[in-house]
Amino acid sequence: MAKKTQSSLGRVELELLQYIDKQQPISVGDVAEHWCERTGQARTTVLTMMERLLKKGFLSRKKVDGVYRYSTKKSVSAVISDVISDFVHGVLGGSIAPLAAYLSQERKLDPAELEELKQMVDKLAKKSDSSSKGKQS
Repeated sequence: MAKKTQSSLGRVELELLQYIDKQQPISVGDVAEHWCERTGQARTTVLTMMERLLKKGFLSRKKVDGVYRYSTKKSVSAVISDVISDFVHGVLGGSIAPLAAYLSQERKLDPAELEELKQMVDKLAKKSDSSSKGKQS
């Protein structure tokens, strides 16, 4: 069974977390105002999602002038990295080959995305070369 780094995170929760990360520290009222305009969801729904994110350990809060201000505990990029790790280990059995196959067969990459992937592969190759040289010493 795969090790979970954190509680599961839904797509809407991730979107909300990304917004809070950009605006932090932020009150529920401020988040709700933006979120209601964007999605039409009620303030109570936003409060429920934020409380859930707090309980799951993604948010922290601090009372400032009588109002709770919420901040992310980790950067969103670190959270996304954890989600991807959970997916690779839990769903793909630790192998990234199915993900690479998906990218090569199912999805058309634009030139910028393809270049970014090439740079990542080059970086991984250099890491692999330097770690194998270190083991030979």
